[in-house]
Amino acid sequence: MSVVIRLARAGTKKRPVYHVVVADSRFPRDGRFIERLGHFNPLLAKDNEARLKLDMDKTKAWLAKGAQPSDRVSRFLDAAGVAQRAARSNPEKAVPRKERKANAEAAATAATASAAAAKTAAAAAAAAAKK
Repeated sequence: MSVVIRLARAGTKKRPVYHVVVADSRFPRDGRFIERLGHFNPLLAKDNEARLKLDMDKTKAWLAKGAQPSDRVSRFLDAAGVAQRAARSNPEKAVPRKERKANAEAAATAATASAAAAKTAAAAAAAAAKK
């Protein structure tokens, strides 16, 4: 059984509040969970202490048992100094989608052109070797 620490959405339409829960990874996001560890209110200011409330003792216990935190929860734990979050790098994220698509198409075209040139060069080398 894969256990995760993740956010479960609560609150009303356009007024989200999230519960930090420990759940089996196969359960639905807002469905059954094993234990509730705290809550997160993204509508509050970032410097407000009531924005995130976590029971750190329970959280550390679940991490010791092998529970895997979601990306957002791992950010919370890293800020609290409980668990170190692995650095992630996505340089493509800053580039607008249209430019990424154009760059990918240009790279694919260049790759096919270089493959065709290599094939032609190999054929020429084979012909020269026959002579």
